[in-house]
Amino acid sequence: MKLIFKPLLFVFIIISLVSVAATFPTEDEPVFKAKNLKVLPKDISYDELDSIMDGFKAALGVKCNFCHVPSKTDPKKLDFAADNKDHKIIAREMMLMTAKMNKKYFKEFHEKKGVAAVQCATCHRGKPEPKLEIVPIKKA
Repeated sequence: MKLIFKPLLFVFIIISLVSVAATFPTEDEPVFKAKNLKVLPKDISYDELDSIMDGFKAALGVKCNFCHVPSKTDPKKLDFAADNKDHKIIAREMMLMTAKMNKKYFKEFHEKKGVAAVQCATCHRGKPEPKLEIVPIKKA
């Protein structure tokens, strides 16, 4: 019985030490810090920012390069901080506009449903430019 106990105890201790060591980072991981945020919170996480950008892409039916320019150092990558495209400036204005509309006219809706009543897709409907579609009323 003693012969089995010592090896099991040894294995348990080794596994415990390895598990504890694995929880400590081996080197400092860079902390995500978005640059040039004018409307979104400065302390936004990477996942939150990525989710918002995915929402924009879906609502407008576009890709990242619709608002972001290629990097000067590596044209295969985008420079997310640059303000060189009008669409990025307009997007910021639209974010402020929809936030103001939701706060002023749809505050109760947001509180009850947990979602903004007016979003990008409300007007864009998957298109890069918002389109007003007037449907004629049929007379009975």
